[in-house]
Amino acid sequence: MPLPTAKVTASSATGTPADRVPASYEAALQELEQLVSHIESGQMPLEQLLTGYQRGAELLGFCRERLQAVEGQIKVLDDGVLKPWTQE
Repeated sequence: MPLPTAKVTASSATGTPADRVPASYEAALQELEQLVSHIESGQMPLEQLLTGYQRGAELLGFCRERLQAVEGQIKVLDDGVLKPWTQE
């Protein structure tokens, strides 16, 4: 009979569930900043570093997706016509 194994999740590393979707861009950014600070402190055990890194990657992906979505929605009024915003 196999021995049970402990599953290490980002929840145990950072106090937040790994599959929890942030409520907003700002919430994700705040959690990401706290996580980076905690990792950089050098006080996290090795197992928590890995799960913290994974959660950070998830948060970063969420933030990037939100930024791209908002960027696509920005409109610029040009001669009375709404046009998609383009970076110059």
